[in-house]
Amino acid sequence: MAYNERLADSVRETLQYLPRVEEKKMFRGLTFMVNDKMCISVSGDRLMCRFDPALQETVAERPGFEPMIMKGRVYKGFCYVNEHGFKSKKNFDYWISLCLGFNDKAKSAKKKKPVKP
Repeated sequence: MAYNERLADSVRETLQYLPRVEEKKMFRGLTFMVNDKMCISVSGDRLMCRFDPALQETVAERPGFEPMIMKGRVYKGFCYVNEHGFKSKKNFDYWISLCLGFNDKAKSAKKKKPVKP
């Protein structure tokens, strides 16, 4: 599934002033890495957010929230947000701030060691 380029541009524009922002194609979309950690992604027409798992219940009450479910399991600290949830600038900024607020606490994915021939 292709990702929404306009939505990706909006995320890119919001994060452009931060140091160490990198874009990677993953999760069938475009992921924005901040300080080598997955922060927020654009997947199709939705945002995929990474946030403090302790906030799951509060975040679940926000408009546009969709739980992230893989193989029948709900992943706490991750969600999808449909267009209804980020249509206004105020709501869009909420999701970006939520993800950035957790980024300092989030763990980096372990780097894979190169395979020796």
